Amino acid sequence: MTIDDVRSATLPALEAHDIVKRFDGVHALNGARLSVNPGEIHALLGENGAGKSTLIKILTGIYSPDAGTLRRNGDEVEFANVRVAKHAGVVALYQELSVIPSMTVAENILLGEETPSRGGIVQWRTLRRTAREQLDRIHQRIPLGRLAGELSPVQQTMVAFARALATDARVLILDEPTASLTDTEITELFSVLRRLRDEGVAIVYVSHRLEEVFELCDRLTIMRNGETIITKDVADSHIDEVISTMVGRSAGELYPPRGTPDVTTVALAVDGLDGRRVKDVTFSAYRGEVLGIGGLAGSGRSELLRLLAGAQRHTGGTVSVGDTVLTRAPSVGRALDAGIALVPEERRSQGVILGATIRDNVALANIPAISTMGVVSNARISDIVGKGMLDLQIKARSSRQFVGELSGGNQQKVVLAKMLARKPKVLLMDEPTRGIDVGTKAEIYRLIRALVADGTTVIAVSSELPELIGMCDRILIMHEGRISGAVQADEADEEVLLAYCYGKVDSNGHDA
Repeated sequence: MTIDDVRSATLPALEAHDIVKRFDGVHALNGARLSVNPGEIHALLGENGAGKSTLIKILTGIYSPDAGTLRRNGDEVEFANVRVAKHAGVVALYQELSVIPSMTVAENILLGEETPSRGGIVQWRTLRRTAREQLDRIHQRIPLGRLAGELSPVQQTMVAFARALATDARVLILDEPTASLTDTEITELFSVLRRLRDEGVAIVYVSHRLEEVFELCDRLTIMRNGETIITKDVADSHIDEVISTMVGRSAGELYPPRGTPDVTTVALAVDGLDGRRVKDVTFSAYRGEVLGIGGLAGSGRSELLRLLAGAQRHTGGTVSVGDTVLTRAPSVGRALDAGIALVPEERRSQGVILGATIRDNVALANIPAISTMGVVSNARISDIVGKGMLDLQIKARSSRQFVGELSGGNQQKVVLAKMLARKPKVLLMDEPTRGIDVGTKAEIYRLIRALVADGTTVIAVSSELPELIGMCDRILIMHEGRISGAVQADEADEEVLLAYCYGKVDSNGHDA
């Protein structure tokens, strides 16, 4: 081992000191600090808007800091662009993975690198051997000739890892890597990350799932309002402390008090509903109620919301909103007219137009309210958009900012703003807090409670059992397309709900 190797092993792999970054005169970062060591998984935590994304972009050469310094293995560096950062061994992998669906696994792994060739002819055997070596490092046997678009989400993540390793990455920055993975796939991912840590790779892990942080990470850094608040060993902390540090208030304030639904008024009646996976589902939701829908991935919970919203045709049964019965082939428009609005799980691809402004996104969903005989009123648009931004506390420069420039939590608020402007009787929310920070979660929960207090019925799907218990009045659990159990939220515990998820007990609480 050389002197340089010893020095690299004892110094932080990457450091950021007193980083300052301003946009339009506003501090996105104000003295932020981060230090990650070789062979460490380091969690970077904070609410949306805390400055995490800006700091990552400075660490990877997308932005240049207005003040402060970066050090790589103790040496001060300047990353003029992403290529310079990558050459220094610093690579970020984002939630929206950059695999090319129409290219093979081997081609994706060597993408951006010098392609092995001789006389202008690609040396495919050498390319495949190099790609296989990188997959072997993370114990993956993905077929090299398969198109990346045919892979599962976790396999695409592994291909992205292999590509980073092909560039000799020694600092990996992961932004919400488990957002689209199942529990089994998350376990596989964690095994790979631990192997990379054992090889001496420094890993910065950004996630809103705090349970993952405490299972996987060695140290954590918490940011708030563009500043670094604390860095400490994970073993010396606990989830409640992390939450209170992130948001500046105790974790006990996350869920607002429950209300009292009007159980004499049925807002939504579902009788014998069938779909591709959903089978013979029957239930009622009451006016002013938060009804939770849980279940394992593939249980039919998201399909149920699509059927209710008219986004998918049901093959049997009926859906009624008050006195209005939806036909077997309802459209989204007909469901909206009946008073049902859906906030989809995939907000970026299904809920908003990223390349359009906040104003345009809200206006497009509310044409009847902003126009008369085909003539659009700018004044009405301004009123609706202004109210939505104020009520939901959407953080943006103005209503004309592009939605793609907003944080994940604020994108979710834009989806809510355009749906709430329609004043729905029944609001369907699929994973309403996925990918957003604890503080924004608390805002969403308070909003839900304000809606049901005004008589709206909210039906929410969540994969997080504690969220269902804290957020809802009543919980239905699905298993293999059917409702396997129902329980009042204030009487629920995770053990019973999990048993329902696996079909271990029936709807009366007896062993299945």
